[in-house]
Amino acid sequence: MILFWLIFILLLGGGLAWYGERRGPKMPGWISLGVLALDLLLVAGIWIGSEPSLALTGAQDASWILDFNVAWISRFGINFHLALDGLSLLLVALTVFLGMMAVACSWTEITERVGFFHFNLLWTLAGVLGVFLALDLFLFFFFWEMMIIPMFLLIAIWGHENRIYASIKFFLFTQVTSLLMLAAILGLVYVRYKNTGTFSFDYGDLLNLQLDPALSLWLMLGFFIAFVTKLPGVPFHTWLPDAHTQAPTAGSVILAGVLLKTGAYGLLRFVVPLFPDAAQSFATPAMTLGVVSILYGAHMAFAQTDVKRLVAYTSISHMGFILVGIFAWNEWALQGAVMTMLAHGISSAALFIIAGALQERMHTRDMRCMGGLWPEVPRLAAIALFFSIAALGMPGLGNFIGEFLVLIGSYRADVTLTVFASLGLIAAPVYSLIVIQKVFHAEQRETHRLWDFGRREMTLMGFMIVAMVWMGVYPQSMLDLSEPVLENLDQLVRFRN
Repeated sequence: MILFWLIFILLLGGGLAWYGERRGPKMPGWISLGVLALDLLLVAGIWIGSEPSLALTGAQDASWILDFNVAWISRFGINFHLALDGLSLLLVALTVFLGMMAVACSWTEITERVGFFHFNLLWTLAGVLGVFLALDLFLFFFFWEMMIIPMFLLIAIWGHENRIYASIKFFLFTQVTSLLMLAAILGLVYVRYKNTGTFSFDYGDLLNLQLDPALSLWLMLGFFIAFVTKLPGVPFHTWLPDAHTQAPTAGSVILAGVLLKTGAYGLLRFVVPLFPDAAQSFATPAMTLGVVSILYGAHMAFAQTDVKRLVAYTSISHMGFILVGIFAWNEWALQGAVMTMLAHGISSAALFIIAGALQERMHTRDMRCMGGLWPEVPRLAAIALFFSIAALGMPGLGNFIGEFLVLIGSYRADVTLTVFASLGLIAAPVYSLIVIQKVFHAEQRETHRLWDFGRREMTLMGFMIVAMVWMGVYPQSMLDLSEPVLENLDQLVRFRN
């Protein structure tokens, strides 16, 4: 039941936060922090008590760290099936941690309809946890849709000047491609029904299907397009810069930190294991899209003057490494993809908090209006420098571990594509340090009365710095959890091939 409670606590907390606004404007924030702290304690308890060797997946008789399965809509073989292994444990921990950071960074930014804001924030996080835990594909799709609607409201209600356009664009891109995934799920279930005479949406049951190669490719593309749109990868990326630019800071933190990771998780958990032959035949085009995303995202980052839009394009570039790593499909590349998911979640969230702090203080995101800010806000500037260095892949920090492992693994799969992907490591320092130069060191063009990071902001950024250093210095603590899962997925794919 602990997996059910992880989700239900957030749903209940969202309702309490909405109601709690009647007791004062700060009460929803305290309720949200309390709810997320409770979830974090549960996750920490699971992590401490888990045995990495049990973090297996892929077969019906696999040993999971935790497994919760009850009948739901028996007529159609739909169960309320949640399960957690090492991979999903890492992503659940990332989600809850960044949820707390999102609440803390919105403490002074959100002043209207505060209760409803925290309601949508917590329900978005509940949907994300459901995506990482669901093993029934109907339940998975339910949570996939559930996280879209409150995020749409976060952007549409509390976003910035062009929020309606950005929120509708986000909704249309994700909703239309979600319908492709739904069609693929139903096609998969129908094939099983024709073969066995019974309906089942269970992940373990659908893994055993033998599919016609042409049908397998089309069904795989239904999943692939939905997940790559959420990742996002070129050419399905255009919703992301608008959504990030217009979203409130907390929305950007959740969007960059965890929602994008649901796309990567879907590719890793569902696309390749369910359709191993089709995925293998599509590996080169998929890795090519990943490389294009790396280079295109970096190129577009150079051209931006809006600091949030620049960070959004860097996310597209970093997500390209994950796409390359997953379809390279070997131990090094997969471990690198997982580490990049975790490290990018922290670094991109921190950069959006910094961008939001600058906008709150200066009422602009335009770097042309900034310059010479280091003497005025030295603490904010120093932290911005740290996370810019982290994002460019400095050794000793988490992003370096992930991208280095991806490149080692992808080199075994395709040397040419790896060479082009490595150019992203050259571009990243340039656009990262350009931001520092333009915002904090260039000649000051306008006079501003700014205030530096205070105790609250320094505390939350301190936690994120510790997380980045931990990932860079002791990645083995995370690799040990994900390794058995990835090994088992690889064995499953090899067996079905």
